[in-house]
Amino acid sequence: MPRAGLDGRVLAEAGAALADEVGLSGLTMSALAERVGVRTPSLYKHVAGQDELLRRIAVLAFDEVGATVGAAVQGLEGRRALGAAARALRDFVVEHPGRYAATLAVPTDGADDAVAAASLRALAPLEAVLRGYDLGTGQATHALRALRSMFHGFASLQADGGFRWSTDVDASLEWLVDLVDRGLRTAGDGGPERMRGDRIVAEPTG
Repeated sequence: MPRAGLDGRVLAEAGAALADEVGLSGLTMSALAERVGVRTPSLYKHVAGQDELLRRIAVLAFDEVGATVGAAVQGLEGRRALGAAARALRDFVVEHPGRYAATLAVPTDGADDAVAAASLRALAPLEAVLRGYDLGTGQATHALRALRSMFHGFASLQADGGFRWSTDVDASLEWLVDLVDRGLRTAGDGGPERMRGDRIVAEPTG
């Protein structure tokens, strides 16, 4: 009989926590079984294998990113929203590097794929931030990709210990936010259609 209280969601949460501790590459089915106190074969009653486990962790992490960034930018716009989003994403990646790595490691299979759908939910708060700028709809995907690339890059470098100079890292993040804010404010093309009234169309994971 499956152990009471274990299911795919519980294993995803336990696997995510373990990945944060040992790194995604260190997450194995045997290590997870030891963490939750069962024999490894018992895990397969709840998840099909390592691939399904990673997919579940990716969905969990995407949803957590979306909720974290969404809460941070609630009620804000412009530079304030941009800064809140950058700090929230950076803090999440630094605190949860293993589960965040799963969002980059798992391939998606079409728009109906659970991981793809979760990735779009995670991007929704950044879409909301960008709607606060005077951008033309033709620039929507470019802006979203740029914003995600810069904030993801900064967060990942900090999580990996890549910033070793004495200059304050938080000050560098604020400098980056100022740079992005100025770029977005000058990127508007003056066209009649604006992002403010249209949802950004972005492929899964941007």
